[in-house]
Amino acid sequence: MTTPSLDPSLGGVLPVLPTPFGVDGAPDVVAFLRLADFAIESGADGIVFPGMASEVETLTPEERASLVAALGAHLAGRVPFVVGASDRDPDQAAARAREGQAAGAVAAMVMAPPGADQVRHFATIAAGAPGMALMLQNAPAPNGAGLSPDAVAGVCDAVPAIRWVKEETLPCGQHVARILAATGGRLAGVMGGAGARFVMDELARGACGTMPALEVVDAHAALWAAWRRGDKAGARRIYDATLPLLCLQMVFRVRATKEVLRRRGLLLHTGARAAGPVLDEGDQAEISALLATAAPVLR
Repeated sequence: MTTPSLDPSLGGVLPVLPTPFGVDGAPDVVAFLRLADFAIESGADGIVFPGMASEVETLTPEERASLVAALGAHLAGRVPFVVGASDRDPDQAAARAREGQAAGAVAAMVMAPPGADQVRHFATIAAGAPGMALMLQNAPAPNGAGLSPDAVAGVCDAVPAIRWVKEETLPCGQHVARILAATGGRLAGVMGGAGARFVMDELARGACGTMPALEVVDAHAALWAAWRRGDKAGARRIYDATLPLLCLQMVFRVRATKEVLRRRGLLLHTGARAAGPVLDEGDQAEISALLATAAPVLR
């Protein structure tokens, strides 16, 4: 098995792009690439696709492969690209990792699936995508395995291709610190997840960045920049302004993300395939209020 070279540069704010759908229900590639440009123009340090925030579970293999290829060609190395390669079948996950590798992705993010032999799962993916660095996404049940920090560290130690962890189980901050301690500096870094709702605690405990949804990526990039220059008060001011909106996004997920992007002039259509609650008139009014709260820290 080829062990990927250590790349400590993967860090900062790496938003997960949503999948825009047109009025015909098909992925809108033009809108999709426009969102990638928005992320870069907002100061994102990299881009992730596809993930849960991309409605990945609703995409056909052909749609997924086509969007990954289009994104890689469009980015052309401007920022690091992390491809989502999660699949309960490790051979299929390896195929998704190879698709990303061909498109220029620097790493493949793979969710630890519930009920699986995690070492065997990740070792199979690493063998099937030689030379590709992996990121273990540890998400809570039912979507993920919800591994303990010690279990995460054990899988990372057993599979050298795993260079990063995206930690999303609660309490996120504690788990970031425990994974870093248990892996003894072998990892290139641990990223925060969970929609950046706990990003201040994660950064304080050693996270190398965050992987939120896209709708306030400009604020998240500004928060990261403030943190890096030692302006923790400035970072917290941005966090406090965006957190109420992110809490609403936790409930409505991609529908809230797309509605905010529409209001910011970045999407024409907010159609979604994913299951989940639909925004009603009261929720729309609440988004208006929460956007007003966040407005001072948005571009």
